[in-house]
Amino acid sequence: MKTATAKTAFTLTFITGALLVFIGARFLLLPRVAELAFGIDVNTGSNFSFHYIKGIRDLSVGIAILALLFARNWQGLGIVLLVASLVPVADFLIVLNTPGHLTARLYPHATAVVLGLVLGAYYLYAGKRQVRAQAGS
Repeated sequence: MKTATAKTAFTLTFITGALLVFIGARFLLLPRVAELAFGIDVNTGSNFSFHYIKGIRDLSVGIAILALLFARNWQGLGIVLLVASLVPVADFLIVLNTPGHLTARLYPHATAVVLGLVLGAYYLYAGKRQVRAQAGS
């Protein structure tokens, strides 16, 4: 039987991956809407090249997280979550340094950093525990 911690981690990781897929798709399909939700307002002259770069980045990371989650590759998932935590750190700093930014737009980025670090550490630990258990069998 799974522990409450394992169920919570699985659920939060699923939500994180699904949200990244949604955010990535939104940047690809509705770049201006996604830009404002991200927390910046840049006059691009209708050139959304960087929006598409961000969109494919988020979409691919979200799919990778979901794939590793459903494959139950805990160590790989932990590594991806920890490394990918650099992205919301940078996003947070970008929004923070944008003139006239809304403080409320910082919270999703800060939340993503915390989730990535906590869940990443949890899955690295869970993965090591699983490897030890398999080696002892």
